[in-house]
Amino acid sequence: MLEASLVDRQDFEDTVVKGKITAIEKDVAVIDVGLKTEGRVPLKEFSQPGKPADLSVGDTVEVFVERVENANGEAVISREKARREEAWDRLEKTFEKNERVDGEIFNRVKGGFTVDLGGAVAFLPGSQVDIRPVRDAGPLMNIPQPFRILKMDKRRGNIVVSRRAILEEDRAEQRQEVVKELNEGDEREGIVKNITEYGAFV
Repeated sequence: MLEASLVDRQDFEDTVVKGKITAIEKDVAVIDVGLKTEGRVPLKEFSQPGKPADLSVGDTVEVFVERVENANGEAVISREKARREEAWDRLEKTFEKNERVDGEIFNRVKGGFTVDLGGAVAFLPGSQVDIRPVRDAGPLMNIPQPFRILKMDKRRGNIVVSRRAILEEDRAEQRQEVVKELNEGDEREGIVKNITEYGAFV
């Protein structure tokens, strides 16, 4: 019976399980995941970028079990890793289908920005923010918007996204819609965008 119990407990490790919050102490949540031992998770792991954690005793949450029991007899669990696992599974399917993914730009880093994709953090290169260079990215920060995943490497925990690709796709669709409406002989107002020796671009 002891051996069977140990096998069952080991099966929990490196998996995402549901647990119940039994107490909230200062800056940690005490969570029972059904292992006869409880684990403690910092409240900050339950918060979203720019948003505080919203938890109550009795809430059911999903956590990642790193170890069934540590030297103190507690389960070593993580909400952050659970969110990351969930997000990676979802994003891999999105990447395979070449679909858009929603995210929020929440920080500026060297060479670009970091984007929260609902649990996984991606890198947005500065060249992929917009079609034209962006001087002030402030208005783009902390608002939900679509991105295109350019590259994923789970082993390295690396995701690269583009906002520019979405803008280019939308502009191409708009151009196609306008072209469909144009007919020879139509009279339309336009804006002169450039003048050259051989003519004007309107």
